[in-house]
Amino acid sequence: MPLPPRWLRRLLIAPAVVLLAFLVVTTLPIWALLAAAASPLVPGRLRPLRLLWIGCFYLVWDAAALLALFLLWVVSGFGWRTRSPAFQRAHYVLAGWFLRVLFWQARWTLRLRIDVVGTDPDTALPGRPELVLCRHAGPGDSFILIHGLVNWFHREPRIVLKDSLQWDPAIDVLLNRLPNRFIAPTPERGEETVRQIGHLATGLDDNDAFVIFPEGGNFTPRRRLRAIARLRSLGLEWMALRAERMRHVLAPQPGGMLAALDAAPDAGVIFVAHTGLDRMLTVADVWRELPMDKRIVMRFWSVPPEDVPTGRQQRIDWLFDWWAQIDAWIAANR
Repeated sequence: MPLPPRWLRRLLIAPAVVLLAFLVVTTLPIWALLAAAASPLVPGRLRPLRLLWIGCFYLVWDAAALLALFLLWVVSGFGWRTRSPAFQRAHYVLAGWFLRVLFWQARWTLRLRIDVVGTDPDTALPGRPELVLCRHAGPGDSFILIHGLVNWFHREPRIVLKDSLQWDPAIDVLLNRLPNRFIAPTPERGEETVRQIGHLATGLDDNDAFVIFPEGGNFTPRRRLRAIARLRSLGLEWMALRAERMRHVLAPQPGGMLAALDAAPDAGVIFVAHTGLDRMLTVADVWRELPMDKRIVMRFWSVPPEDVPTGRQQRIDWLFDWWAQIDAWIAANR
């Protein structure tokens, strides 16, 4: 379904979410009784009640974020100063606070635990911009990464995202006010996408983190095979062979990384892997796993700028080498 224009999303979809949240909250006892009645009929520990709660919470969370963003818009002179440093910082603080609330609730309702291993503070130095390249697998992994960057490492992320995420009104409003790019990941727009990534990575300051998912989408076995077939169709047999040896990740697409490195030569590079959400590939998988009782493990590897290769082909080989290392780590930690 094509994304509606921005004016329609602001005037119709965003207010509709706020209204829907109000209606759900005021009728919540009715929904809770229905979910409680259905719980004995559904396998799992109060699965309908948990699903109702987390769905209602996310809806209210989204509506509260929209109201806070509307207040910031008014205070900024009805949008006149939203691009000023003070209001950009206010939006990052707001994002960090709402993400903390979201993951507090996930820990309580879904029994979700996030552990970070292998951080390397000696090379991910404060006062230096970082390019963050992350694998993409499972629901909400991008939320987890941004939560970590904002609330644990005190970074201001610039993110490359799929344009379909703008269907979520709070994500749409917040991230379009900050230096991010929503892109449609289609082969025919490849050059334009790379150009936008390079433009976004230009002018990173000392607490910025440029976030990109080189795989271009969530891992699934079918997408893995399609990515390998596409490499072969482009005549990139050596890349296809390397991709075949990686069982848990998609073949990385180097164009965005190359553009970001050219635009930010003084930035360090952080590679991020995670495991714990790998089995949740479909809506049915998510339903089956509730309540999650998950331990998500994240692994960070940090590379200082002086260790980043300089030649184009060397950088592509380097990216595939790192993706092979991430694949091996996932295999050992699933």
